Amino acid sequence: MNKQPDKPDLDNKQRIEQMIRSFYNSLFTNESIKPVFANTDFEKHMPHMIAFWSFVLLDEAGYTTNVFDKHLNLGIKQEHFGIWLEHFEKNLQKQFIGPKTELALQRAKVIAYTFEKKLESLGKLK
Repeated sequence: MNKQPDKPDLDNKQRIEQMIRSFYNSLFTNESIKPVFANTDFEKHMPHMIAFWSFVLLDEAGYTTNVFDKHLNLGIKQEHFGIWLEHFEKNLQKQFIGPKTELALQRAKVIAYTFEKKLESLGKLK
């Protein structure tokens, strides 16, 4: 990703919240993945997602929940990982640029890979 002055880095909680909200708004346009999150109250869940990504990107303390366990029984399918990553990357590229933005994409790829392999090993991947 090249530095462009009109795009900020993903380097504070306000931008992390902006990224999460726009990411999920984009993701929910995909009819294949939308049902996975149908029973999720995103306004209630938003502070947890902000805390998670603030922990990942800003090294902020406070996030202690096992993020994998929260996704264990959502009915995630193999195809959803590519969809999730595609929307995540496009969302980042559209709004942000810089070292924290690159770190976010790198971590998202690791998270997707790890979740996919864990779900597969548990026989939970559809």
